Amino acid sequence: MSDDFLLYARDGDVVTLTLNDPERRNALTERSQFAEVLAALERIETDASVRCVVLTGAGKAFCAGGNVKDMHERAQSFAVPPFELRQWYRHGIQTIPLALWRLEVPVIAAVNGPAIGAGFDLTMCCDIRIAAESARFAESYARLGIIPGFGGTWLLPRLVGMSKAAEMSFTGDTVDAQDALACGLVSQVVASDELLPAAQAMAERIAANPPHALRMIKKLLREGVHNKLDTQLEMSAAFQALAHHTLDHREALAAIVEKRDPAFKGA
Repeated sequence: MSDDFLLYARDGDVVTLTLNDPERRNALTERSQFAEVLAALERIETDASVRCVVLTGAGKAFCAGGNVKDMHERAQSFAVPPFELRQWYRHGIQTIPLALWRLEVPVIAAVNGPAIGAGFDLTMCCDIRIAAESARFAESYARLGIIPGFGGTWLLPRLVGMSKAAEMSFTGDTVDAQDALACGLVSQVVASDELLPAAQAMAERIAANPPHALRMIKKLLREGVHNKLDTQLEMSAAFQALAHHTLDHREALAAIVEKRDPAFKGA
């Protein structure tokens, strides 16, 4: 098995990122892991030829969130002062949701198993979630006597509404794949052996579209979470002016008129 926590693979215009520590259920707790994730996201952001990303986990879990054994050791010794721990969050694990949220390339979470705590929040930073039947989701922080530190209190209400978000956060209860589908957490549930093919098929459908348009659409969707309508329309007007001047826009129109498949080049 590779020593890398995050595997980076590319097939055409689609990059697949795999959390690769199955023995620890892909727990996300070490600075070296954060650095690998950030480096991969920066690599994707600066590569204009990447049109879509699939994020998944190796083994039976997507991501177990924090490592409970590490938390237990810290709690027993009180070795980390509170302000130092605050900085660890701000300059450590919290850099990941910020980087994922800002990433202009569309991201699909292929949730292959349990996504717990920060692992659950990680899926919510993605644009689309496809779940295997074995997937499970839990905003489980309250059961550990801590609070969601990865952005869950901001992300979850926007996906499922305040009442369901409060229920999941206050109880820490686990939600199965079908319940996740019913409340809007995921857009598809598929058999485990169909998960990556389904995610790749979705990624290829997305990647078939002009990349400049995709990135601008994603940016507008992200900003629309907190913009006023007039601000959103102003941004849309500016982005639309850019889109109209791309060669891919001309190619799309020509392909429709000429009744052929378009060949987009990201120009």
